[in-house]
Amino acid sequence: MCGIVGYIGKNKAVPVLINGLLSLEYRGYDSAGIAVLNNNKGNNNTYEEIEVIKDKGRVKNIQNSKKLINVEDSNIGIAHTRWATHGKPSKENAHPHLDNSKKIAVVHNGIIENYSEIRNFLYQNGYELYSETDTEVIPNLIHYYYNKNKDVLKAVSLALKKLKGSYAIEVISPIFNDEIIVAKKESPLVIGVGKNEKYIASDIPAILKYTKDFYFMDDNEIAVIKEDTIRFYDDDLKEKNKELKNIGWDAEASEKNGYEDYMLKEIYEQPKAIFETIGTTLNGRKIDLPLEEIDFGKINKIYIVACGTAMHAGMVAKYSIEKYCKISTEVDMASEFRYRNPIIDENTLCIFISQSGETADTIAALKLAKEKHSKTLSIVNVVGSTISRISDFVLYTHAGPEVAVASTKAYTCQLTLLNIAALYIAEKIAKNEKDLKEIEKVKEEIKLLPNKVKETLNTNQMIKKLAQKFYNSKDIFYIGRNIDYGACLEASLKLKEISYIHSEGYAAGELKHGPIALIEKGVPVIGIITEESLALKTISNIQEVITRGADVVIVTNKKIEDKNYMEVIKIPECISYLSPILSIIPMQLLAYYIAKNKELDVDKPRNLAKSVTVE
Repeated sequence: MCGIVGYIGKNKAVPVLINGLLSLEYRGYDSAGIAVLNNNKGNNNTYEEIEVIKDKGRVKNIQNSKKLINVEDSNIGIAHTRWATHGKPSKENAHPHLDNSKKIAVVHNGIIENYSEIRNFLYQNGYELYSETDTEVIPNLIHYYYNKNKDVLKAVSLALKKLKGSYAIEVISPIFNDEIIVAKKESPLVIGVGKNEKYIASDIPAILKYTKDFYFMDDNEIAVIKEDTIRFYDDDLKEKNKELKNIGWDAEASEKNGYEDYMLKEIYEQPKAIFETIGTTLNGRKIDLPLEEIDFGKINKIYIVACGTAMHAGMVAKYSIEKYCKISTEVDMASEFRYRNPIIDENTLCIFISQSGETADTIAALKLAKEKHSKTLSIVNVVGSTISRISDFVLYTHAGPEVAVASTKAYTCQLTLLNIAALYIAEKIAKNEKDLKEIEKVKEEIKLLPNKVKETLNTNQMIKKLAQKFYNSKDIFYIGRNIDYGACLEASLKLKEISYIHSEGYAAGELKHGPIALIEKGVPVIGIITEESLALKTISNIQEVITRGADVVIVTNKKIEDKNYMEVIKIPECISYLSPILSIIPMQLLAYYIAKNKELDVDKPRNLAKSVTVE
């Protein structure tokens, strides 16, 4: 969940490193640091030492450091922004970390599970460790093996083979002063290519302003990067070739473009993101998905596996899939799926959803499904990501870069694409003309979504006023039934993530089974009502909380009589299975404005990071 950046080339390294870290702060902001090779003797051909500048807190703390003047001419450097795992947030625990000789610097994203064992090994061999981190063992282990054979690349390879866990690392040293060595296992790493310069990062947006040409590292790969060459090796140091890929993202898409925060910008980008996701999959009346090799007639079970917001998208999509495909569908969180011995085989389709395509638990669940010979389909936003590369089949959302930690446009694009996929499967196995006609009707409704999302954003001013009433609340509850319950879970998560208000999403019919005990005078309860057949039942549940003093807000596309509701937020009408794409919009705005009223950092909420790349 940390972010790493690297640069080697003809230009100055520090500006690239700082800009990259600022772009990657969504991956962690407990501390930050850079290490560059510095020439303190005026020799233009060699670097004599490593200069490390790091501090606790945000990137701005090192950005404002006077020490940067001493390294402004360096052309080689690595950098890190930390989400703390081993060791508290502190300057001592901040990356980069040096070996005892101060000749090898490393930044690391991931977790070294056997670091205690390696720490003891290093102590026994005369090394001292000064931080609480698992990372500090890596440069010292490299140094240990370098002393054995005087071959840096071999030393890195031997050190990595001793590590258990996950890592993406960058290594620099005056010992090999014209290159950066990088390696990856179960943590993301990309290499950007420019003219006589190379860029390294955890995520594409960090270096998108410099290049659109990328290499995507595979697990257990090592790369030796010079300003004009890159050589790739497997873990036995056998050289291998890799394909350079061009990424079509617009660099400006990862900037704020006049918005106060990335989250607000990304909320307002949803009409365009959904339009582009639809445009790449639904052409006229034809759904064009690269799934021809799957015989859906033989699929008897579907699992949707994901984490957090992506899992909520799956929970809503389950209703569409079962409605149109008539295939039993189960939704599971990736962190549990991999440990419960799921009953899957070659007639099971497992769908994995991840914005980044690098979510550690989802990757592990995907590997388990492949071991059990399930068909695997991933829905991701990042071309070339790990999940996209190891799945049998992949569908891309076209949300563009999503920088705010709390996901918004990725969620609605995932839901849109899942519904399109459900219709694609339904067409393949449709048994009568009635089913096909219903599928065509939903296709036409999907095409209307971008404009309906745009219309829903007009609730902005109403939501602003509502946020002023609710931002001091200690608890907020969301209730709904069926697909609306799935939307409630996501709405509650958005509020928790960025406002730090305790909130819960409940199935409205379950209130009397315990949760209604939490309702007292003045507690906000938000009811989502878009499912026609269940509207009256949900309204009855809402009356129960009104009777107990709750302040009730309704989000609906139905005609609702005023029954002592504080507010009724109207969204456009649509087929019920698509309505969560609309009903979540005002809830995203509500979470945003409540957090702004509390003067919180909506883009970088405490304790969270954008891409959860450790278990």
